[in-house]
Amino acid sequence: MSAEAKNFEAISKAKAAHNKGCPFPPHTVRMNPFEIARMQWEEGDTIAGLVLQADGALGTGAFRLICDGNEPPELDIEETEVIEGPLEPVVVPVGPAREDERVFEPRS
Repeated sequence: MSAEAKNFEAISKAKAAHNKGCPFPPHTVRMNPFEIARMQWEEGDTIAGLVLQADGALGTGAFRLICDGNEPPELDIEETEVIEGPLEPVVVPVGPAREDERVFEPRS
């Protein structure tokens, strides 16, 4: 069996094992760039239904499956400005004051 076939088989088995234990299916397989070149694959190829991505931090002979559970996608979060109300109560007259009525002033 060729090295390419062995890697494909190992990735397929790892994908099946991952799917049994994680609700998020993997979408990417990361491998050392040297391993990708040795297999005569290219970054961006689809291997066992997964996008191949180079990762120099991984040692040769190793690969890592990536899913949204272990690396959630970036979300577009809209930032909003907080608008604060007045610090003192606002007095709104409901009609003109009569001369015989008391006018209530807010406490300081």
